[in-house]
Amino acid sequence: MGDIRFDGRVAIVTGAGVGLGRSHALGLAARGAKVVVNDLGVSRDGSGSTSEASEAVVAEIKAMGGEAIAHGCDVSDEDGVKDMVAQAMDTWGRIDICVNNAGILLDKTFGKMEMSAFRKVIDVHLIGSANVAHACWPIMREQKYGRIVFTSSGSGLYGNFGQSNYGAAKAAMMGLMNVLHIEGARDNIRVNTLAPTAATRMTEELFPPETAELLAPETITPGLLYLVSEDAPSHVILGAGAGSFAQTRVYETKGITLSDEDNTPETIAAQFNQITDPSNQVEMADAFAQTKKYALNAAQARGLKLDW
Repeated sequence: MGDIRFDGRVAIVTGAGVGLGRSHALGLAARGAKVVVNDLGVSRDGSGSTSEASEAVVAEIKAMGGEAIAHGCDVSDEDGVKDMVAQAMDTWGRIDICVNNAGILLDKTFGKMEMSAFRKVIDVHLIGSANVAHACWPIMREQKYGRIVFTSSGSGLYGNFGQSNYGAAKAAMMGLMNVLHIEGARDNIRVNTLAPTAATRMTEELFPPETAELLAPETITPGLLYLVSEDAPSHVILGAGAGSFAQTRVYETKGITLSDEDNTPETIAAQFNQITDPSNQVEMADAFAQTKKYALNAAQARGLKLDW
């Protein structure tokens, strides 16, 4: 297998002024990509704004002989995102790679959280990611080429105390990926999700210094580069941290099928261990696959034949 390169490719990386986004932008540029370095320049909670961080990354890329432009739009602002995409097209005439990395934290237990804080985090992580992908989508369809990565988190995939807003937004990345993977397949648009755990300003209080060194953003970026490469997979949730990489999948157990007479909450309670038995569990290709499974099981239990 040859080296993974991005010569001639144009990438947008959001939240690219610091941490993971900066590492991703530099990694793409080092392998030949032209990069739009997007960063609003806000603090961890989304307050304030400055272009210093994004401009500094652009300077780093240019110093290594690469090409980059900075854009400071708020990804939750649809008009700002459209302007960013328009500037990329005016500068380079195409967009091949979309890395959705921008995010904020407003942690608090659910009972103490204001719904305004819940909405703000959803707006940046989920709506922001959708805004950028949506603005790039027609360009990628026209090119018959696109690579999109959404950024999830263990907080969304597995849960984390005090992060209901962040966890909900990060879990939503999986749902968005699932659908765009299906819709983009005919146009060679491959859509994946990165679930990193890294020592960044978002997590700086969580790790002791020796652990933080192991969890440097640079240990994660190689996984991101593969997910947006020419031969990238699609529909993958790639866990990454400290040089470790793993795939997260959602499975459905074989379950049970009840007759009309037995379909009661009491029967479900009595057979719950069988319902949740992981033996013979499978990964569903799409929502219709689940519907088909249930309908076929029900037909078989009733001695009926379905032409599926």
